[in-house]
Amino acid sequence: MINLFKKHKEIILYLIFGLATTAVSFIVYSLLVTAGLDMTVSNGIAWLAAVTFAFITNKLFVFESKKTDKTTLLKEGVSFFGARIFSGIIEIFAPTALFWLGLDQPLFGIEGFVAKAIVSVGIIMLNYVLSKLIVFRKK
Repeated sequence: MINLFKKHKEIILYLIFGLATTAVSFIVYSLLVTAGLDMTVSNGIAWLAAVTFAFITNKLFVFESKKTDKTTLLKEGVSFFGARIFSGIIEIFAPTALFWLGLDQPLFGIEGFVAKAIVSVGIIMLNYVLSKLIVFRKK
């Protein structure tokens, strides 16, 4: 089991911190909505909190980027947020494209769930690749 973890450590940690990032998003959103903030504003703040959490955990634990000088932090931060904005735009529009291709079937009684699930898996993979090859690439 330990050898398996060592062999796939980066991917395992990426998935673990991805789940934690999702939890951060839901917790922040829930707290803000419960406090009376508008749902859209709450969702925006929750996204910002989640992406910030993801940046920190990806930098320190997943991709182990050790440089902490201002230039590197700024470069990695801008690249990370830019990549997440890019993948976020895809996440918004890709399900609609899949609906047009006929993948609008319901699952668990939720219309379009199949397309949403396919896009979510693709976004996870895209974010990993962008983080590994662009944001935290090792020279």
